[in-house]
Amino acid sequence: MILDILLLVIAVLLVTVVLMQNRGAGLGAAFGGQGGISQTRRGGEKVLHIITIILSIAFLLTAFANTIY
Repeated sequence: MILDILLLVIAVLLVTVVLMQNRGAGLGAAFGGQGGISQTRRGGEKVLHIITIILSIAFLLTAFANTIY
């Protein structure tokens, strides 16, 4: 029961963080309008990227733990 609630909370947080990443916003980016320029992550974008990785690992571990118990 606790793992189910924890899994739900992590999933909501993960979706929120992914939606907050505003990379390539706009209709032009949907069709490849980036221009091919490689950009590094800085500031808040880097923090959101790291939080996304941490939450996805936590989600995966919680899902595995939920199947075991």
